[in-house]
Amino acid sequence: MRLTSTQKRSSSSPCPACAGLAGWGLFLLVMVPATAQQATSPPAASVPGATDAGPRTIDDSDHRFTPEERTNIAVYEAVNRSVANINTKATVASGLFLLEVPSEGAGSGIVVDKQGHVLTNYHVVEGAREIQVLLFDGSSHSGAVVGFDPATDVAVLKVDAPAGLLEPVVFGSSSNLRVGQRVFAIGNPFGLERTLTTGIISSLNRSLPTRTGRTIKSIIQTDAAINPGNSGGPLLDSGSRLVGMNTAIASRTGQSSGVGFAIPVGTLARIVPQLIQRGKVIRPDVGVARVYQTDAGLLVAALAPDGPAERAGMRGFKVVRERKRQGPFVAEFERVDRTGADLIVAVAGEAVRTADDFLSATESKNAGDQVLITVEREGHRLDLPVILAAEK
Repeated sequence: MRLTSTQKRSSSSPCPACAGLAGWGLFLLVMVPATAQQATSPPAASVPGATDAGPRTIDDSDHRFTPEERTNIAVYEAVNRSVANINTKATVASGLFLLEVPSEGAGSGIVVDKQGHVLTNYHVVEGAREIQVLLFDGSSHSGAVVGFDPATDVAVLKVDAPAGLLEPVVFGSSSNLRVGQRVFAIGNPFGLERTLTTGIISSLNRSLPTRTGRTIKSIIQTDAAINPGNSGGPLLDSGSRLVGMNTAIASRTGQSSGVGFAIPVGTLARIVPQLIQRGKVIRPDVGVARVYQTDAGLLVAALAPDGPAERAGMRGFKVVRERKRQGPFVAEFERVDRTGADLIVAVAGEAVRTADDFLSATESKNAGDQVLITVEREGHRLDLPVILAAEK
């Protein structure tokens, strides 16, 4: 599967392959971030907490609607004001003539507080020179990126809009979701603003690769129709609570095939406050600079000098300097001794086999936390207590 933007880029370029979704059918299965691009040929506020409010209801005294329809209507009317449409302008290079040409795009966003912070996907606004955020009343406001995290494809914008136009979404929980549970998506597919689609949670705990090479864990899979332009929009439960942010689809055509993916709200709740306050995510640093993946675990190749892992006693490769006499001359050379290097096999009691396993296990912690890293050394297992530092 290939991860590629669904931002439908086009321009005044005469290159026909640059327009629309051309070429996507060449892939057996395309992993597509769900953003559409149209042609131009509190200190920061904290994230709202979870709520145990029940499903919304509507007045249906004449019984025109089925219970399912009443839930659909209630969710839409409760959250519609919290959804924003995001239009961007960027300058991109034409591969044919090596010229910079204008490009326009569209995505979705989620209002998270009364101060004007709007959550979206990083790929929606990446490289944009102009961002316009359309609120529920149709008013358009200039947006500025205040923070972004490419590793999780999350960005936060700031708009200067009256508080009366800013209706924050209610954050739910992604820790108690169930396969088969009903969910709702609201967004801007193909530029068709404020579109509601419904479906179920098809699976949980999927992994989604990003363009940075990192993998987002605990991804929600849904069959709710998600199309180009839905990126950054909310995935909601029957109680109108945010449970995820729609991010990507698996498709042969670049359009919905019933396999969509959303970043869980638990991940968003950890990241968004940092993006608002600092503009970036500060992750804990273990001090392991380089590892080699093996069938048995991660072989430690290099450690950050005086870093947390080295201070805890972890061992990596050693550089051995040797001298050899060659006739009347003495030659000095270096060789790498791998025999004494530690093999990381677990973090906090959880087995790790890949670098991504290791990152996921450590990045769920905070700087200053102590974590036990289990290593194999000379046939024995050791638990090394590592005190995490702040990433520099």
